[in-house]
Amino acid sequence: MERKHRWGSSFLLMWLLAAEGVYSAPRHSSSAASSRTQFPPGAETERVLAGTKGFYPTSLEREGHPVRPTPTSTGKNKDPLGLDGLFDALGDTANLPNELLSEFLPGWDKNYPVTVPVSAYKPASADTTTSATKPQTEPETSETSTAEAPSQNAPEATTDTSQTSSQASSTTTSATQSSSSSSASQAQPSSSASLTTTASQTTQAENSITSSVVQASVTSMSGQDVFVPLATGPIPQTITARNDHPVPKKGIENVTTPIETNKFYAGLFLGSQTNTTFTHPYGVSWAKGSGNAQSYGMAISHNEVNVVANGPTNTNIPGNPIQYYINPIGIQHMILSATELNTSTVLTAENLLPFSADAVLSPTPGSSQRITIPLVQGMGFVTGMYNNLQPLIQSGVFFNKVVTASSPRIGIYKYKVSLADGTEWLVYAIPQDGKDPDFRLESNTNFRGPSGWSGTIQITKNPAGASGEKLLDGSSGVFALEAAVSGSVLNGAGTYNLAFAKTGKQLQETPLLMYALPHHVESFDNTTKGRMTSISLRTTTKGNATAVVGETWTMLEPNLPTQMGFDPWTVSSGNVNNLSAAAKQVILSVAPTELNQSIDQQSDLNSMYYSGKALSKFATLIYTVNKLGGNPDLAASALENLKTAFSRFIDNKQQFPLVYDSVWRGVVSSASYGGDSGADFGNTYYNDHHFHYGYFIHAAAIIGSLDSTWLTDSNKAWVNMLVRDAGNSAANDPYFPFSRSFDWYHGHSWAKGLFESFDGKDEESTSEDTMFAYALKMWGKTIGDASMEARGNLMLGILRRSLHNYFLMESDNKNQPANFIANKVTGILFENKVDHTTYFGNNLEYIQGQSIHMLPLLPSSPYVRSQNFVREEWNALFSANATDPASNVTGGWKGVLYANLALIDPASSWNFFAQSSFDYSWIDGGASRTWYLAFAAGQYIPPDSLLNNVANNVAGLGGGPA
Repeated sequence: MERKHRWGSSFLLMWLLAAEGVYSAPRHSSSAASSRTQFPPGAETERVLAGTKGFYPTSLEREGHPVRPTPTSTGKNKDPLGLDGLFDALGDTANLPNELLSEFLPGWDKNYPVTVPVSAYKPASADTTTSATKPQTEPETSETSTAEAPSQNAPEATTDTSQTSSQASSTTTSATQSSSSSSASQAQPSSSASLTTTASQTTQAENSITSSVVQASVTSMSGQDVFVPLATGPIPQTITARNDHPVPKKGIENVTTPIETNKFYAGLFLGSQTNTTFTHPYGVSWAKGSGNAQSYGMAISHNEVNVVANGPTNTNIPGNPIQYYINPIGIQHMILSATELNTSTVLTAENLLPFSADAVLSPTPGSSQRITIPLVQGMGFVTGMYNNLQPLIQSGVFFNKVVTASSPRIGIYKYKVSLADGTEWLVYAIPQDGKDPDFRLESNTNFRGPSGWSGTIQITKNPAGASGEKLLDGSSGVFALEAAVSGSVLNGAGTYNLAFAKTGKQLQETPLLMYALPHHVESFDNTTKGRMTSISLRTTTKGNATAVVGETWTMLEPNLPTQMGFDPWTVSSGNVNNLSAAAKQVILSVAPTELNQSIDQQSDLNSMYYSGKALSKFATLIYTVNKLGGNPDLAASALENLKTAFSRFIDNKQQFPLVYDSVWRGVVSSASYGGDSGADFGNTYYNDHHFHYGYFIHAAAIIGSLDSTWLTDSNKAWVNMLVRDAGNSAANDPYFPFSRSFDWYHGHSWAKGLFESFDGKDEESTSEDTMFAYALKMWGKTIGDASMEARGNLMLGILRRSLHNYFLMESDNKNQPANFIANKVTGILFENKVDHTTYFGNNLEYIQGQSIHMLPLLPSSPYVRSQNFVREEWNALFSANATDPASNVTGGWKGVLYANLALIDPASSWNFFAQSSFDYSWIDGGASRTWYLAFAAGQYIPPDSLLNNVANNVAGLGGGPA
């Protein structure tokens, strides 16, 4: 099967399995001329593009995220790191031509039958068993010859490869698919189908390769499937379509399916196309003529901690943590290239799927010669599939020694590589014709193979000596092409699988090797734990990744908040919907002040984000009065006003109406079509959709729960459109990609959309990420969509685990650097760096609070923010004797901090919000005093003596609402 057709079959597979406020300027300025780089102490301070130093984009990379102001101010803040514009380290690439390709180049994969993951996005009732085992122990490596790397200017040096040539061995594979009925409105393939790949046979060796049908492995699950899709029909008629999105697609013009805008591989088709794709633990980027090797191939990097740059220490925080740490960009440890690649080389991106994409390098547009590099999250080998090229393995770090080693099995030729930085790598060459490729070391940057060569080359780092080499040998020859997720929830426990489609040589008997992140390992079931290996590699921002053998992983999430509703919730008591009489008296005394605010004015803004926050705020306020306060009549008028305000958006008559972007496929704000890429947080560019739309979904869930007559087909369709855009469960939806924001590999969402970023995607607001999952859960509950409700519950469970591991750092955190965890929260976590700051300022209340890690405070907050974490954070940063006492904070941040205090000290939180001298300027525009009182009362019963005569003084408290 040619690779250009694999996308079609893969999409068919996914289809079968899925059938059922005010913003300031954006971070990027194209006119920026002043830039700087920063290096570790003692390193050169001049620009270094490759070698063993690389460059460090220590700017916050303002391109891609507008500055978010505080709840009570709208002024821009200077770059917290004091670095403006783009970094001068990009000077060599900034002016390279950015020609667009007119069409896809033809693919190549003639000799690779494929096993595909089953039960992807479909019911977990597909009952199959895992057959993956650890690789058999291989004989000790035999070094038949060695070659010391010549000096950089030496004319030539070679390796003596004396391995025996052989025909490619017979490979048999296939996949049987299980699927269930679709809820899509369009015609679907049959509910049960099998996908068989047919190998092209163009040489004598190819004649031994066949395809048949064999079942891929996945652990059986039971319970509510979390990926039953919503109807995939057209978007509401009030939303008009546009085909002129300001960001063009580079090299993907022929892809007509929805494109994942927020996934790890976006650098392949944005800007200079040289941004790193972080697969973890490896980084892969197009060299595009840069570095010591001046290569046009695909560079592979893996950085150890010794090259990481640390920011300055913050003496205002106990423990004096560093402000940030950052990995270098541009270190080209190994490069998959070819002699034919040069200045005319083009990069295309193909097969753009939720967990994978193919990077394709061709000497010229339209050439049938190509290297296809499948990029899959967690891949154990970086693999290049060559078609009729002279392979050239390069290094910008310099080869120190290359050793021809004994073959792991017939048809696989192995080389051991030592680089000048002391790291050890393995190279496996699998020729299509089975003949010894006889690679020759020509210089300390070039290791060249035969001309006109077709086959596969795999590269991997070996951190574990002889034992690691045996394990890597055992999985050489096969590699992942793509992945799929499935999951279910039953009786408060969740299970989800990641299944990897593999291809390669001797497929059935060769197990796949992939890398798992710490939160995966922590939740593995016993079967998956038994397939973990001793190989571990550092990731850029998430601790160490562990190599795991097998095509499927099963993760368990117990204690999901399945019973959580709209009421205050605690870990020990669950829902708290019966407040004391004293609490109700205070709440109902305070509520009229906020109920009388203009919902229409506060939600009629030029921002989907702030408009959504306002609607969610009033929905929560109305619910509090209606259900928790027990006075629906008091809230009745506000509920009608809320429906009217919400209808403005359903009718698409807000200041910047939504449009359907038919280029990338999604619903976006029209604000940036006028030229300002930073308008509304870059919503038009797919920034923050889970934040923006999550507030609308949450508000709709409350409205529908209070008045079921509001749940008309048109209202539900509009809200479901937002769900499909930001958190789609369907892989075959022609209008939206699968799970745009939430990354089921990383266990959290990515906020950055279509902005070029050398530090990769980033996530700033863990609390709003949690809010989106909670909103899905509650909207699903409101409309009776059990799958959506279960998906929200499972996402909450995964988020609690991933945020604990990477973002909300308790003192015993093992995944962030020891000299960083005293910050307590990451601030902004990129794929390549972590920076304890925000896009709008460095105040601790900004970083720890606002939407970054606290706001909005919802029933889901105590589930994700553990009491131990909140206590450590409060005592270190906000207590009376701490660095930045909450009592000294001004504006809306003060309310945020004291609402968060309810998680560990609800009495003090209640007393703060119930005080007779309360100042409404302490309340963020997206929150209410009424809800904060109920939130605290859910964990605290105030005595009558603490009423503070609120009922008699509410009209004059603090000068009224802000």
